[in-house]
Amino acid sequence: MNYLPNESRYQSMRYNRSGRSGLKLPAVSLGLWHNFGGVDTFSNSRAMVLRAFDLGITHLDLANNYGPPPGSAEETFGQIMAKDLMPYRDELIISSKAGYTMWDGPYGDWGSRKYLVSSLDQSLKRMGLKYVDIFYHHRPDPETPLEESMQALDYIVRSGRALYVGISNYPADKAREAAKMLRQLGTPCLIHQPSYSMFNRWVEEGLLDVLKEEGIGCIAFSPLAQGLLTDRYLGGNIPEGSRASKVHGFLKPANITDDKLAKVKKLNAMAKSRGQTLAQMSLAWVLRHESMTSVLIGASKVEQIEDAVGTLKNLDFSTSELEKIEGILNG
Repeated sequence: MNYLPNESRYQSMRYNRSGRSGLKLPAVSLGLWHNFGGVDTFSNSRAMVLRAFDLGITHLDLANNYGPPPGSAEETFGQIMAKDLMPYRDELIISSKAGYTMWDGPYGDWGSRKYLVSSLDQSLKRMGLKYVDIFYHHRPDPETPLEESMQALDYIVRSGRALYVGISNYPADKAREAAKMLRQLGTPCLIHQPSYSMFNRWVEEGLLDVLKEEGIGCIAFSPLAQGLLTDRYLGGNIPEGSRASKVHGFLKPANITDDKLAKVKKLNAMAKSRGQTLAQMSLAWVLRHESMTSVLIGASKVEQIEDAVGTLKNLDFSTSELEKIEGILNG
């Protein structure tokens, strides 16, 4: 069956400019970190990607090591592109990254020019693409000179492998340094991808200020704290198929503490009073920042993507609501 996209898909989505660039990204983007690997069901992965596009989610985020096994998420996405989405390539923003361990030996990790360029070439082959729209250095390398990693990103754009470049997991001081280098090279840093949620607020300690000053966009990953900021764990048990139930998941049962659950229950009650699900309120809370371009969601089923897009119906918080959330989180 041929895929026929929803022609009104852009009406339900909000698009935000990434920093001072010309590029706009959907306020909600889809990450293929989990549930798109070789261990997952292809038909479900395909259904989620196509429904996301139907809802105006034009940005699909990958990395070389997403799976499991590493590389398999890009292979899955490559199949979906070939089967369904290649006619719409110019309507899509596709990103990938390199910076974590991908293959054995001295050239399959961190931030050398050798690794970054070779990895992107492999990613393009897996996805069946001529270029990605955004390519990130996935994490700072304490041993490779920052100049080398940034020069590699500059070369990647100039060679036609990517249209834009970004950084991920960089602390404020390193982000500012990287931005300066890229600007001097003539390839500005488009965007930074840090982890950020109600339970993980490190970006508020300087990074968001740096991004605003430098004119760099921001896209938060794990805005739902790997699913903890949803209604999935309200009962105190670990549901079948949830991230905490999977051997390769990053949310461990030990992270679901009584203290966290007590806060989640209070936040859930507040979300209901706003006419939202807890996930929707949590995403809106992240998007409240002026410099926040997009939230990067994960999903295991289509309904979760539909729920996330429903966030855009209510993005406003009163001062008293924000104070109440602070009270819950700090209680």
